[in-house]
Amino acid sequence: MRLPVASQPTTTTRPNPAERTTAAAADFSAPVVRPKKTAFTLFQEVLQHGGPGYLQFAITNICNADCGFCGFARSQFDPKARRSVTLAEAREVIDIAVKNHIGYLLFVGGEPMVHRDLRAMTRYAAERGLHPMICTNGALWNEENLRALASDGLTSVIMSIDAHDLTAHEKNRGLPDVCQKIKKANQFFHSVGIQTTASITASRLIEDYAKLPAFLESLAFKSCTFSYPLTALASSYLSFSDSGLVKFNNQELIALFENIKQLKKNSGYPVVNPMASLEEMQRHLRGEKEKFGCLGGHKYFYLDWNLDLYRCHFWETPMCKVRDWDDSKLIRDGCTRCMIDCYRDPSVLQFVAISASDAYHHLKKGNVAAAAKNIFDPRNLTSLKAVWEDRKWIGGV
Repeated sequence: MRLPVASQPTTTTRPNPAERTTAAAADFSAPVVRPKKTAFTLFQEVLQHGGPGYLQFAITNICNADCGFCGFARSQFDPKARRSVTLAEAREVIDIAVKNHIGYLLFVGGEPMVHRDLRAMTRYAAERGLHPMICTNGALWNEENLRALASDGLTSVIMSIDAHDLTAHEKNRGLPDVCQKIKKANQFFHSVGIQTTASITASRLIEDYAKLPAFLESLAFKSCTFSYPLTALASSYLSFSDSGLVKFNNQELIALFENIKQLKKNSGYPVVNPMASLEEMQRHLRGEKEKFGCLGGHKYFYLDWNLDLYRCHFWETPMCKVRDWDDSKLIRDGCTRCMIDCYRDPSVLQFVAISASDAYHHLKKGNVAAAAKNIFDPRNLTSLKAVWEDRKWIGGV
């Protein structure tokens, strides 16, 4: 199947001649050296803002895969609905993200690697001091783009895995030989110090969680994270389906989380999802009081190809257009509506940094009692434990 180039006439705004000139003139000749922050600067960032923010930027809704549990699947997606951002828009987004204290920028799709300007976006993000990351199915890796993106300042890669068996994974993805490409990509990225992580959709394709580590190691993965099954999302994001592959009742989901907990506890294979977050999701399913509100809309954000900024994939309405994004738009309401791992998991990890920031701002106002409440919140210890648990993965990103 021949894919359209993602930043041609399917874009939200047709590229103008000036943008094409800018893109063509981009200098890819030298490796990017991302500006480094001192320990003091990082400490100040924690006190002032609760640490760096995280933006998932869907630069295109085009995908080359045909997954059975995803609305982006090429056989299900209406070609007339294809949209992608332009390079000029992406650069503007990156500038806005820097102003809004974003530290990590994850390029997603669709499949972000179908976008012809992904290199330029990655390079510009790194030059601005962000940590550019890519979430991909891995089918488009080749020797050229592996080396190029490493040179452009890419810091981390997340690659999708659906099963503990090569045949089952490639059949569900509709991507023959993708596992071989994933393995070669992992080997290359490890050789140049770029972290990679397997993102595993917890679906019925996984019949035995104990078989996952051996399969992941055969693909040269050194860590994994589980993406929790999604059957509905209200935002523009389409990574969900009513497929039977991801339909579970509450008791089945509680058991599913228990399987992940046991894998994390007993296998010795690094599972990035914090134990405290997995337990939190089980509380969610049981209808029990949850301990950690989500930081989506406060520290984590989703931006789509229309440049609508959402607090997360689940939420119905955007916070604002990205050009209107500033501190006045931030939301912090302790939301626990969903179980989306890429928002709920880091909310546990970053809780202690947010507590430190809250305490600092209370002290600046002379409110010692409120600061003490933040400092002595018992959830800080749970958060610290989760950070320690994931310290190798966090340090690699």
